[in-house]
Amino acid sequence: MAKKQKFGDDSKAQKGAQRKMAKVIISKKNDKGKYFYKETMLDQDKVNDYISKHKS
Repeated sequence: MAKKQKFGDDSKAQKGAQRKMAKVIISKKNDKGKYFYKETMLDQDKVNDYISKHKS
């Protein structure tokens, strides 16, 4: 038996409340010449700002 789908204001509110996240990995080079990686989880809307701030 199939599930009943909800339509209306309740379902729209639930979909709007879900946050879309993105995992961003930035690499940097330390003084000794080795690379290290920094991982962060951000909202999908803020990814471009974060990358532009942390560019080398």
